[in-house]
Amino acid sequence: MARRSRPPSLSKAWQRGVRAITRQVALVVKTAARSAARKAATVKTTTTAKGAQAKSTAPGRSPRPPSADAGDWLAGVATAAAGMRRFRLYRPAGIAAGERLPLLVMLHGCGQDAAGFSRSTRMNRLAARERFLVLYPEQSRLANPQRCWNWFETESGRAQGEAALILAAIDQVCLLYPADRDRVAIAGLSAGGSMAALLATRHPDRFKAVAIHSGVPPGLAHSTATALRAMQGRFASSPSPDARPLPPLLVLHGTKDHVVVPSNAAEAARQWARAAATTTERSRSAQRGRRHPMTVTDFKRGAAIAATLVEIDGLGHAWSGGAAKESFSDAGGPDASTMIWRFVAKRFVT
Repeated sequence: MARRSRPPSLSKAWQRGVRAITRQVALVVKTAARSAARKAATVKTTTTAKGAQAKSTAPGRSPRPPSADAGDWLAGVATAAAGMRRFRLYRPAGIAAGERLPLLVMLHGCGQDAAGFSRSTRMNRLAARERFLVLYPEQSRLANPQRCWNWFETESGRAQGEAALILAAIDQVCLLYPADRDRVAIAGLSAGGSMAALLATRHPDRFKAVAIHSGVPPGLAHSTATALRAMQGRFASSPSPDARPLPPLLVLHGTKDHVVVPSNAAEAARQWARAAATTTERSRSAQRGRRHPMTVTDFKRGAAIAATLVEIDGLGHAWSGGAAKESFSDAGGPDASTMIWRFVAKRFVT
């Protein structure tokens, strides 16, 4: 857990916040206003003196995503009682008039931002091929010096405040862009995974599925001290299952994770299994090529899966199958992004 540093003065924080929100709101309004007018706009390709190709865009065209994926990389800001948070949205190219696409919310881990998380997971590339929107809410350094989501601060209410900001970002995207409110799922890494779990349990009606990668299950921490103990697997008891149905869970975790120990993954799966009163538990081993092998356990009630636990042998605290050279990313693991999308896509059609 990141050590807190001394916060800046209230005046400086306010000035930064005003400048940031002004820039981001202006960009969102400008993009939304020109969206319809530029649907037929094309990108003109020219050749530079060195033989490389450079693209000139039509007025108002959104910045390209931080990769070679076709589509738009849009900026926005969400506001709620707890303040504001920036976000990025990946929108695939070629969306037809009236078309509504599924929305996958991706919450980054500590030390990451939206652009870095998108590069590491390569989720935009998958979204371009499978045609869905990807929302990347971004934690502020003013809220946490290491950009960690404060998932554990439930006693003070900070966790609930940040959850409300993420919901506000989802609402804004569904209002301004072609996102289908009935097909929304959420996933996250580490602190982002813990925040995703918190959102799924407190607002289960908002999500069709949830994926936790290397995170802590909900209810095990309410402060910094209890969060540190939970991350190391030192939790006394698990909370009682919620009476409301929880969205199906996919939990992925490495057996060599020493930051958030693997027992957290098993505990998350057990929470969901108890909430759904599952009747069967089946495990299988799998390995794809030379990637790390994994053990997959399904918790079912009848034919319906309440939770799937994926334990990845040899993986540390990193996104499995992520881009090489990115932080908290292990290219040697099975492709977590593909597994997450396949899992949530099945829930969108049921």
